[in-house]
Amino acid sequence: MGLGDYTEETFTHEGKTRRVFRRGDGPAVLVIAEMPGITPKVVEFADRVVDVGCTAVLPHLFGEPGAEVSAVSGVVTFGWGCVSREFVILATGRTSPITGWLRALGRHEHERCGGPGIGAVGMCFTGGFALALAVDDIMLAPVLSQPSLPFPVAKSRKRDLGISAADLSAVKERAADGLEVLGLRFTGDIACPSERFARLREELGEAFVGVEIDSSPGNPHGIRKRAHSVLTEDLVDEPGHPTREGLDRVLELLRSRLLVSA
Repeated sequence: MGLGDYTEETFTHEGKTRRVFRRGDGPAVLVIAEMPGITPKVVEFADRVVDVGCTAVLPHLFGEPGAEVSAVSGVVTFGWGCVSREFVILATGRTSPITGWLRALGRHEHERCGGPGIGAVGMCFTGGFALALAVDDIMLAPVLSQPSLPFPVAKSRKRDLGISAADLSAVKERAADGLEVLGLRFTGDIACPSERFARLREELGEAFVGVEIDSSPGNPHGIRKRAHSVLTEDLVDEPGHPTREGLDRVLELLRSRLLVSA
């Protein structure tokens, strides 16, 4: 399958209109693509969300929807993201402005799809957005796959979660009330350092479930040192492989939190 199986619509909030791709039935799950955008691998992941029994909602934030990953597309999209004011690239203790639009989309999709709430899966550049979206009570299944903002170019940024103090406080209150936050990363991923997951454990306690996949030299599954995209480009879809187990954890979170009676 590909994006041809998805309906394309637009959603507008505070004067900003973006394209949105949708497929499926059941509670909504925002699949927020990594750079360079909604690639075929991102669509494959969204298809799994549909197969679980949810509606996959893919907002188009950057790149060319449906295009394959390439060096050129990666560089162009990365450069655009670095200058866009909607993304907080380096600053600490701040929530990216684009999450306001995503929160509005989430509320819209919840009204449309029903169910007890919604889920969100952020990846890489957008990984931390799922945490910021968890300030809303309707967010029941936030997933942070290799959250990479702010870029960890200094020690303070390695521990930063890409969220404001006020938003973090709200998420902590929800975590104390039973919210589960799932995170995934490869152990050798310098874009998503171990310090970031350590901070999430400090702030959220047992509410944060961190899946850290061994990508050290000589690891038993032969995972490459620079592995980064747990649910897409570096996924090995074979039973028993740790990336497949990570994927299964994500899908089980969606099932357990969203596919229940309201």
